[in-house]
Amino acid sequence: MDGMAAKPGGWQFWIDRGGTFTDVVGRGPDGTLHTQKLLSENPEAYEDAALQGIRDLLGLSAGDPVPEAEIDAVKMGTTVATNALLERKGDRTLLVVTEGFRDQLRIAYQARPRLFDRQITLPEMLYERVEEVAERVDAKDAVLTPLDLDGLWPRLQAAFDEGIRSIAIVLMHAYRVPDHELRIAELAREIGFTQISTSHETSPMIKFVGRGDTTVADAYLSPILRRYIDRIAGALGGVNLQFMQSNGGLKGASLFQGKDAILSGPAGGIVGAVRTAQQAGFDKVITFDMGGTSTDVAHYENAYERVFETVVAGVRMQAPMLLIHTVAAGGGSLCRFDGARFRVGPESAGASPGPACYRRGGPLAVTDCNVMLGKLQPDFFPNVFGPGQDEPLDADAVRTKFAAMAAEVKAVTGIDRSPEELADGFLRIAVENMANAIKKISVQRGYDVTDYALQCFGGAGGQHACLIADVLGMNTVLVHPFAGVLSAYGMGLADVRALRERTIEAPLVEDLVPRLERELDELAAISEAEVLGQGITDERIETRRFVHLRYDGSDTALEVPYGAVDGMVEAYERAYRSRFGFVMPGKKVIAATISVETIGLTFDLESAPHMVADDDFAPQTTVDAYMGGEAVSAPVYRRESIPVGGRVDGPALIIEATATTIVEPGWQAEMTDIGNLVLRRVVARAERVAVGTDCDPVMLEVFNNLFMSIAEQMGYT
Repeated sequence: MDGMAAKPGGWQFWIDRGGTFTDVVGRGPDGTLHTQKLLSENPEAYEDAALQGIRDLLGLSAGDPVPEAEIDAVKMGTTVATNALLERKGDRTLLVVTEGFRDQLRIAYQARPRLFDRQITLPEMLYERVEEVAERVDAKDAVLTPLDLDGLWPRLQAAFDEGIRSIAIVLMHAYRVPDHELRIAELAREIGFTQISTSHETSPMIKFVGRGDTTVADAYLSPILRRYIDRIAGALGGVNLQFMQSNGGLKGASLFQGKDAILSGPAGGIVGAVRTAQQAGFDKVITFDMGGTSTDVAHYENAYERVFETVVAGVRMQAPMLLIHTVAAGGGSLCRFDGARFRVGPESAGASPGPACYRRGGPLAVTDCNVMLGKLQPDFFPNVFGPGQDEPLDADAVRTKFAAMAAEVKAVTGIDRSPEELADGFLRIAVENMANAIKKISVQRGYDVTDYALQCFGGAGGQHACLIADVLGMNTVLVHPFAGVLSAYGMGLADVRALRERTIEAPLVEDLVPRLERELDELAAISEAEVLGQGITDERIETRRFVHLRYDGSDTALEVPYGAVDGMVEAYERAYRSRFGFVMPGKKVIAATISVETIGLTFDLESAPHMVADDDFAPQTTVDAYMGGEAVSAPVYRRESIPVGGRVDGPALIIEATATTIVEPGWQAEMTDIGNLVLRRVVARAERVAVGTDCDPVMLEVFNNLFMSIAEQMGYT
């Protein structure tokens, strides 16, 4: 498929290794783009999905070596570190802390996120063992207690002898005075520890708990990530291998660390969504990435939104990350009836066994709902299932399981509902969960989503986009030609980025400016050197400087571009008013931290015209489906057959190699001149609700069950 013009050269491969599917986009030497979608786990067929995708697109036979001379670059996002964190499968880790602070990371801030829970379940600590060291530096850089390396050495040796190879070193005020951490790291290196993470290098920021948790996570995850990188690099030889960081930028494999990798895959999707939305003329978008295991959503308005401290899987991470909200609702989310209510997720069928239709004996999942409703048609879906990876989706198994559930529901509740109605009910629960995720990053932060386009992608995104937009009151949905593999496509569009931060904690006054300029220049020199070291030339580099400001006495710092003091204060107050609805004139403003971002531009997004003759514009066939609460006859179009300006009225299915887009009743899809599908609501929501929805008591009972299930999953019961 043609996508972008490119200079002649070797192959590039852009890969997103997700929890259920691995997506691969290959750009050939002539600039032509090719796509491949594989199950992330398929041990009967291949050892690694990313490598198999590269081999498939190169046309290699089993046993053929990968021709590294033909490959310019491989750019990847991976869930390896994320899954290790979620499943607590990282490496055994030793934590070294200042004497007296053994339990500080366990105690943390005593936050109670679920205030009315009577039984508090604390997250499992990532470190296996803690050793205290006699040393102390105060907040004014004075050494109060000298470092006792002699007393620490036998305890480090004992941990090493027990098989621990990762060490996290977190000392009080080390972000200001790192000497003691450096000396302990040297001792650990002499003993033989292979992963040494120091807090002043991993997260050089104030706040012991955030800095400590981040350093422990880095020590815990980096070894497993390094083993995966080494395996990929070993198979590819000397190919330029880059990985997506959580902040939305690429980094060379040799520099990639565990703390960088938590949102590696989703970040590629945000980059791809933003770049392609800008190309399509949208500068205000809600990104909606629905895969097999989870759904990731983000807000974009002229700039990437980042957080510098967040909690992931119970671990506080103090590192720049794109602001992405994830909810456990994907194509593989389990659908079950517990005897009283319908439930969707959070458990997932994953890639193995996968949903029931995957021919591996899996349970019913959201994907099966779409098969049951006729929204996914086995005849138009890749035949990659079964033992030989050559069979279609199993619709018969889905119908059998839903019929059995319908019988169970009737036996338990007395409510007689068809399998289609059950599947539609499960789908509505999943849609509500995903819509609530979008509300968290938009409506609850003061943004009116009706002014935004829903940039929908991921293997399952197009199946639910209209339903999500209906719930949120959005009127426009954008579906890129590579929507089914947009996270992988985003890896190719991403730039190399290096971010550096430093704590300042001083009042923002004119006398502070010389210090800000000096320290910003120091950080810029470090970040620019990192980017230059990855093969980016000077003319392709730009550096941006920021100051993070907060009101004196508060702890919420907001980022503003560096400039004149008055200008920074004005920008801060605008941002503060937007976030909180008020400002505090006359209140002292504190420069909490500074940050520098150096961007190495690597790829220019171009577009090719969408060329289709009008006489090819006709549906492939018509299928029976269930949409809008009733049975419908839906035409099926191939996306590549729709000409520029061609319109498809819902209900309809638009199919392509890597995704299916459902045009719900009341919606219309139109093809743009560069191949984007823009879906717009043409029937008001109130009109749609009024059509064919005469409410009877039994139907109200069904909806009551649905809403009770939704409320319970949201924590309201």
